[in-house]
Amino acid sequence: MTGKPRRARTVRATGAVAGVLALAAGLTACAGDSLEKSGAREGGASVVVGSAAFTESKVLAELYAGLLRDAGYATTIRTVDARELYEPALESGQIDVVPEYAATLAEFLNKKQNGKDAPQVASPDPEVTVKALRELAGPRGLKVLDPGRAVDQNAFAVTAEFARKHQLKTLSDLGKSHQRVTLAAGDECRVRPFCKPGLEKTYGIAVSRVEPLEVGSPQAKQAVKDGRAQLLLTTTTDATLKQFGLVVLQDDKKLQNSDNVLPVVNEKKAGSRRVAEALGRLNRVLTTADLMELNKKVDALRLKPADVAARYLKEKRLLTK
Repeated sequence: MTGKPRRARTVRATGAVAGVLALAAGLTACAGDSLEKSGAREGGASVVVGSAAFTESKVLAELYAGLLRDAGYATTIRTVDARELYEPALESGQIDVVPEYAATLAEFLNKKQNGKDAPQVASPDPEVTVKALRELAGPRGLKVLDPGRAVDQNAFAVTAEFARKHQLKTLSDLGKSHQRVTLAAGDECRVRPFCKPGLEKTYGIAVSRVEPLEVGSPQAKQAVKDGRAQLLLTTTTDATLKQFGLVVLQDDKKLQNSDNVLPVVNEKKAGSRRVAEALGRLNRVLTTADLMELNKKVDALRLKPADVAARYLKEKRLLTK
């Protein structure tokens, strides 16, 4: 992985140990409650869209399914908890397309192919990252479609009051302020190069300790709001920061790698120009701010991912029928 800690979206940065033997059981389970039938049409080609088990991935999967249905495909959405399960399913053709994140998938495949100590291939440059991803994905029968403007990567937040008091807009500002901070994050943040070690080395931020709370969780945000911690590890598409009075500090020295959202398909089953053109319509429109708002509608307003996605596709006039 890129070394990035993540919250319950374990598919993005976990050292999960589901194992190969769990793959068949995991996919079988998906045929039950976690398998959503998405209006399949009779007589059309069928596409299985994979989704990870967190809000953003579910919304993206619904967006993909909506575009593919509009292009004439019958679609099914299959939710699988961990990348360690759904990536092999994508390779084998049990899943045809998944919404992915460039840097995170690049490092996942890098470690899978070259070992856990392999030199990093992802970077803050999206072109470099996508190129590296394609070189790793191609031999596995995977086709990486073009990335969009939406980016979901690690971000660090403080209270608006703390930012005003110490005149903070960037992570560099926080380093220069010489404020010692407690960081509310996952326990793995202590060793991940894009978390505590990176903040200290790149920005000179004095992290006195890591409060081991789930990344971006309400408990972590409340800890920062209450002053038990001063810095929060979250993501760039976190839609609930404002509710806790928190603001993101700019990653001005680009510590984080480029995690642009992009579709990855099984080339043999879904590598057609028709699929690429259908999904490409979304990438030309979807922004990080859009993704944050879509997450908010599900997480804060409790709307269904399918309804949120359908409304977005209609509002952005991305459907032809």
